[in-house]
Amino acid sequence: MLSNSLIELDRAHLVHPVASYRGHERLGVRVLSSASGATVTDATGRQLVDGFAGLWCVNAGYGHESIVEAAARQMRELPYATAYFGLGSEPAIRLAAELAERAPGDLNHVYFTLGGSDAIDSTVRFIHYYHHAKGTPRKDQFISLEQGYHGSSTVGAGLTALPAFHAGFGIPFDWQHKIPTHYTYRNPVGDDPQAIIAASLMALRRKVEEVGADRVAAFYAEPIQGSGGVLVPPKGWMKAMRDLCRELDILFIADEVITAFGRTGPLFACAEDDIVPDFLTVAKGLTSGYVPMGAVFMTDHIYNTIADSAGASAVGHGYTYSAHPVCAAVALEVLRLYEGGLLENGRKAGARLMEGLKSLGDHPLVGDIRGRGMLAAIELVTDKERKTPLPAVADPSRRIFDRAWENGLVIRAFANGVLGYAPPLCCTDRDIDAIVDRTRKTLDQTLEDPDVRAAMV
Repeated sequence: MLSNSLIELDRAHLVHPVASYRGHERLGVRVLSSASGATVTDATGRQLVDGFAGLWCVNAGYGHESIVEAAARQMRELPYATAYFGLGSEPAIRLAAELAERAPGDLNHVYFTLGGSDAIDSTVRFIHYYHHAKGTPRKDQFISLEQGYHGSSTVGAGLTALPAFHAGFGIPFDWQHKIPTHYTYRNPVGDDPQAIIAASLMALRRKVEEVGADRVAAFYAEPIQGSGGVLVPPKGWMKAMRDLCRELDILFIADEVITAFGRTGPLFACAEDDIVPDFLTVAKGLTSGYVPMGAVFMTDHIYNTIADSAGASAVGHGYTYSAHPVCAAVALEVLRLYEGGLLENGRKAGARLMEGLKSLGDHPLVGDIRGRGMLAAIELVTDKERKTPLPAVADPSRRIFDRAWENGLVIRAFANGVLGYAPPLCCTDRDIDAIVDRTRKTLDQTLEDPDVRAAMV
């Protein structure tokens, strides 16, 4: 089918996520037709380095035949098996065991979902059940961070603290509370790591006091806030917050939907942070985006409390496609590829990426460069000393994305002028250098925009 026919069909029928529907109808879709390694090709034949791994998810890179074969083999043998009625499949059982073996601490129990949003929703249900089992049902209030992202489902979008996910939807709910983020570059207390950690600890204590110590059930945090602008906390922040949650008898949920599976270096970012959360959520890199799958890890204590309370009764939470055998077979092969060299390559590529992005620090528009491993961001400003953001009229989310695309690069361009990077772990030196070079070209072109120039006067 001709690409212009696809554009018209898309315009008429396909509803795109987090998009201006009328704006998308006007602009039309960009159709991707093929991909290999870290390169995607659109329907016009344009090749681009995918500096964002799809949506933070194609960690292994595109075109691994062994992943394709794993899915095809499983489809031939057993394309579906429910996990209801005490049934199961070998791939799902083996995947749960392999993940539990590698997870931090005693996160030994794994519930499979189809993505990050329903993984977060599952934690909320499990947490409510846990507190009812403990005889503390009044613990029904949840706290998360401003600029955090915990999915786009009805419940998860309320834990998310980004305005676009709330406007018009009637959320957050009154049991969902927020505290300020650690955002080092723009933190009111300055950029001293210990001051930022102390401010976050105080903010959580105060919020718990405000809500009621006997009411707060859980606190959610990402090791690095992804959709909030790739906000990297000071070293020790996660551990300090986890320790405080334990002191206050609050469950700590680490949302690793973006950061797990080599994105920051190891399989789990929590391993670097030296913490064991009560729940840990993953998705995206679990299958490298080849098929949909997510997971919730829970500690022995959480699992046993729920199991003992339920006794012979069923715990009434489940999805039709939980523990899907094809998804599990893909995840097992992806895990093999990670440990067969991709994690190590990702560490090397991540060091090169950060070095390359830091070389852009002298550019007039670059205010901050931050990241860890293959997860990074550049924050653009029109005044470095005052940290003045790009003017809204510059429309960075559209204009910079379009410009980078024309330069052969896919990045995440946020509305506040932050550029996000999350390339596949398979990137070669040439791929990383292309990301940096094309970013510099994009920045130079943006510097010439009249509205950007005017804001710099």
